[in-house]
Amino acid sequence: MELTFIVIIGIAVTSFLCEYMDASLGMGYGTTLTPLLLLAGFSPLQIVPAVLIGQMAGGIVGGICHHKFGNIKLDFRRDEELIKRKLRGLGYIPTSPDSKVVFFLAIFGILGSLVAVFVAVNIPNLVLKTYIGVMVLAIGLMILFRRNHEFTFSWIRLIVIGLISSFNKGISGGGYGPLVTGGQIISGRDVRGSVGSTTMAEAFVCIVAFLGYLIVGENIYWKLAATTSIGSILAGPFASLTVKKMQTKRLKLIIGILTTILGTLTLAKTYVF
Repeated sequence: MELTFIVIIGIAVTSFLCEYMDASLGMGYGTTLTPLLLLAGFSPLQIVPAVLIGQMAGGIVGGICHHKFGNIKLDFRRDEELIKRKLRGLGYIPTSPDSKVVFFLAIFGILGSLVAVFVAVNIPNLVLKTYIGVMVLAIGLMILFRRNHEFTFSWIRLIVIGLISSFNKGISGGGYGPLVTGGQIISGRDVRGSVGSTTMAEAFVCIVAFLGYLIVGENIYWKLAATTSIGSILAGPFASLTVKKMQTKRLKLIIGILTTILGTLTLAKTYVF
């Protein structure tokens, strides 16, 4: 499809809206933008790298804005001397809880996205879509039915969810946010921190997945990538302010509802439409 001025404006506005939703609710960018670009006439190999680089740009700006507005605290200074000596063999470990979550989500997310890009995936498309839909739906329902329950934090659950969701991201350009945001909540994270950490961590996953497409020799549609990036970058401050102002209980309810809807729609598209 040719990128005329009108098409560029339309895609930039759509990217803005998708990133606003993603950075304020922790999900929805790739899941929404990818099918819309497919409907507009772009090919999957034009879309996925453009979605990845667009969300990379939007995620970095959005993560910084979440930090500035106090939704997360990204303190990447080293720990105290005693802790540093104990962890010397592991290298650098961030000090604040939010920084640690972003750090581990990024590390394990990079592994998952690399597997998605470089390994020949033999999973049938039907099985993959069913698996994503069921998992997203299950997390959404768990958030809704246990939204007044305080979950006990678990690093193991967080790491597993980071691996699986980044694998989804590398394959399809979507499927990351609902799992990571919802997964953090059911892993015991607060809602604002879950949204902010997902926004920042997803940027690192997108960088690696995008570089993977470059390395394997894909021809990137740079004009489309630049267009999605512009819209995404502009959305960051507005989304972060929304998270700052919105009540935590309402935000958690909205995330639960949206996650459930996304899971249901994924299954419906797979078996009905």
